[in-house]
Amino acid sequence: MKLSKESFPEYKKHPERVLQFGEGNFLRAFVDWQIDTMNKSVGFDGSVIVVQPIEQGLVDKLNDQDGLYTLYLQGIKEGKAVKEHSVINSISRGINPYTQYDEYLQAAETPELRFIISNTTESGIAFAENDQLADAPQKSYPGKLTAFLYHRFRTFGGDKDKGLIIIPCELIDRNGEKLKEIVLKYVEFWKLGEEFKTWLENSNTFCCSLVDRIVTGYPRDTIKEITEELGYEDNLVVVGEQFHLWVIEGPEWVKKEFPTEEAGLNVKFVSDMTPYRTRKVRILNGAHTSLVPVAYLYGLDTVGQSVDDPVIGQFIKDVIYEEIIPTLDLPQEELKYFAGAVLERFANPFVQHYLLSIALNSMSKFETRVLPTLLEYVRRNQQLPEKIVFSLAALIEFYKGKRGDEAIKLADDADILGLYQEAWQKCDGSEAALSELVRTILGYQKNWKMDLNEVAGLTEAVTRDLTAIEKLGMPEALKNLL
Repeated sequence: MKLSKESFPEYKKHPERVLQFGEGNFLRAFVDWQIDTMNKSVGFDGSVIVVQPIEQGLVDKLNDQDGLYTLYLQGIKEGKAVKEHSVINSISRGINPYTQYDEYLQAAETPELRFIISNTTESGIAFAENDQLADAPQKSYPGKLTAFLYHRFRTFGGDKDKGLIIIPCELIDRNGEKLKEIVLKYVEFWKLGEEFKTWLENSNTFCCSLVDRIVTGYPRDTIKEITEELGYEDNLVVVGEQFHLWVIEGPEWVKKEFPTEEAGLNVKFVSDMTPYRTRKVRILNGAHTSLVPVAYLYGLDTVGQSVDDPVIGQFIKDVIYEEIIPTLDLPQEELKYFAGAVLERFANPFVQHYLLSIALNSMSKFETRVLPTLLEYVRRNQQLPEKIVFSLAALIEFYKGKRGDEAIKLADDADILGLYQEAWQKCDGSEAALSELVRTILGYQKNWKMDLNEVAGLTEAVTRDLTAIEKLGMPEALKNLL
């Protein structure tokens, strides 16, 4: 038996209030799940028209299952490992604009439509010079969106009440502003007129947003067991973690129309999302990057093993609570709650997150995710954050390319790998040679955007820690640190 509205007796049809560009795993496990939750708990009464943003996609499969699919959420929930599933009933239909362009434009004529949501990858929000209004469809997402909005503007005679709330989920900074900027560029490029431009700017609201949920997607390896458990066939099963966060920057009134908070969802409507983006990059991503070289050289292979280990687990908690959080300006309670959720996510028993997979391009990651914390800590405290400094020393040791007798498969830009290879070849292991090696790495301004040797005491501290790791080994060096 296949999943469909015939086999799912709870199936409900709702007014089409949301147009969504993207039918992939993330949006179905994040946005569409939230809309389903709002429908069930607070009477949002809205369904999603899904638009396939590229020529090849999943809308045929979606339509074949009447927009239904099963979502598995698995991870730590209220301190316990939880695996649960539900059928998501928020998608009304899917449209492939490459074969159904007229139907795509007709969706703009839907009076109840109020929201546009997208996730077309980071490269999706871009201007394509060859896109024209007459194309069916345009190549770019902003091009398709502009044509859609123009058709709506003309259909309703510029009615200011028929504007839309547009919330992109692409993982680029200031995504809403960037999308609006490109749409306005198409307005000029296609000469669509001042009236449309005015309607676009005054009657439509472009929000910036930040999304956070790990979605592992279709469970290819376990689908046979899942099918037996469910008792029906579902070609669109999607798996995600329990944690979710959506930060939406926009006018206060938007949250009244999109009642995620009333539904108990972890969605924050804010006037400035910058602190939340900083929080995610510094705590979640920064903790990952700080952890990798220390835990891997300690002999561990996954994030889960690392947080479960008493020594490494203590190290990463100290980094987060003692060195990262004190440099951030959000309320301490909020920061500690987020940090606790991050550690729960790291400990998710259903996800094998390998340290080496995070180690890709570790030098640039350290510069963007960890270095700002180090510099801010120094600015606020007039001293160095000793655990982060130790992680920097461990990073230099990691790029030596050896864990005991085992070669580390380093993955970084050729110039970074060449820099380390030459520096380590010159090093004879003496403290003076190690100091020179540290000076070389900290002075590599192409990566750091500055000479880190100019940070008071940093060269000496990193040399001290690197010497300890070299002479004593990671376990003993870390024991002395903690």
